[in-house]
Amino acid sequence: MNTTFLRSCCIAALFLILTACSPKPEFKNIDITGSTAFGKNFSLLDPDGKVRTLADFKGKVVVMFFGYTQCPDICPTTLTEMQQVMTILGPQSDKVQVLFVTVDPERDTAAILKQYVPAFDPRFLGLRPTDDAALEKIGKDFKIYYKKVPGTSPGSYTMDHTAGSYAFDPDGRLRLYIKHAQGPETLAHDLKELLK
Repeated sequence: MNTTFLRSCCIAALFLILTACSPKPEFKNIDITGSTAFGKNFSLLDPDGKVRTLADFKGKVVVMFFGYTQCPDICPTTLTEMQQVMTILGPQSDKVQVLFVTVDPERDTAAILKQYVPAFDPRFLGLRPTDDAALEKIGKDFKIYYKKVPGTSPGSYTMDHTAGSYAFDPDGRLRLYIKHAQGPETLAHDLKELLK
């Protein structure tokens, strides 16, 4: 038998054994790897009017959160928690991109997003749908809930919305549904797993 062929077979067998024995990530959030139920991509405007898609962040873990800038509790809490996660990650935080997607493009103009989102961390990026149809599409794609709740005047409404986030791995695969308000250490753990 050809020794080159035999050597190749041994190397292939060793690779298969090592691959089979490699530990599966131990996520603390909901592992949705391989799910076809959720969106795989998006097309949204950044504060400078540039269309952004998932491909723009290739090589980074992307955490995507849906909210609005006038949110009194969930949104600032989530963004503050993400800022704490970035601190915990240290140098690894440069391989993480946090995206805040507004569900209130009527009030969340490009100028407001440009000021509000980076106030939590200069690396965070605010995105907005181009119109109501685009908002409806991303809502359906990512199975998020959002609804306008009338206030005492036309401009004083609030938005009910999904509180969780999504995480994509550096290859752009949707991997996690992140539960709200579980503490920065838990989320940092999962992002470290995705960065391996």
